Amino acid sequence: MKIAVTGAFSYSGKYITKRLLERGEEVVTLTNHPNRPDPFDGKVKVFPLNFNNEAGLITSLRGAEALVNTYWIRFDKDNNTQPKAVENTGKLVHAAVKAGVKRIVHISITNPSADSHLPYFWGKAANEKFVTESGMSYAILRPTVLFGKEDILINNIAWLLRRFPIFGLPGDGSYKLSPVYVDDLAALAVESVYGSEDYIWDAVGPDEFTFREMVELIGKTVDKTPPLIPLPPRLALLAAQFLSLFVNDVMLTPEEVDGLMANLLVSKETPRCKTSLKDWLRENRNTVGGHYASELARHF
Repeated sequence: MKIAVTGAFSYSGKYITKRLLERGEEVVTLTNHPNRPDPFDGKVKVFPLNFNNEAGLITSLRGAEALVNTYWIRFDKDNNTQPKAVENTGKLVHAAVKAGVKRIVHISITNPSADSHLPYFWGKAANEKFVTESGMSYAILRPTVLFGKEDILINNIAWLLRRFPIFGLPGDGSYKLSPVYVDDLAALAVESVYGSEDYIWDAVGPDEFTFREMVELIGKTVDKTPPLIPLPPRLALLAAQFLSLFVNDVMLTPEEVDGLMANLLVSKETPRCKTSLKDWLRENRNTVGGHYASELARHF
């Protein structure tokens, strides 16, 4: 099969592409970062992810049996806004239909809602509507927080724990999340390529932690256990924004704090992914948090 993947040189897209190539599939990618290092030694044909060029998108997708879409942005920067990302996703889905793509596997988020006041969650709901109304067969996968060697959140928590004498928790840290290993998500996405039925599945790992428990686990694993200090959420955000100045990044956004504290990163479904964060941290304890992972450097 010929399969198109958005962002094959990025994070989840790279793991998905690796698994598809191992199955002997032909993979093409649409990417905003064509000059990134190619981990696949030229085996993946590269096309621009230019949402303003419908004809180009259609040409890039033509002949593909399926599209695996990982495109989204974490926060607004300049003209790259989450409402714009919704518009762009609509253009991509429309182009896939015109190109004759038969199936789409779309990566979303747990608990999206058109009624949410959070752009990340109402935007993901809007994207899902494009997919379900497209006429293509579809699988929508809803992960929570991804972890893996290229992860940002887990890595940067470890980075902070390794370097600072205290760690500020937004609120009391009692809100919950269920992290999912990025390669487990990739395996689920690849299996979904070969299906024909329509479904929407949560994609979460076997662990459910409070945020405090997760930070404590990370600290114990890397042998750095500074006191965890509950802070009013806006004060914790202000501290993160202050630190962001020194790492030239956006460490945390108000929407992320609100979504986390609203328990939107957990699932009521039976976990479909098997890798435990505890096991993964133990295996990677010497490297996790060794360097700061910058979202701006990765995407902008």
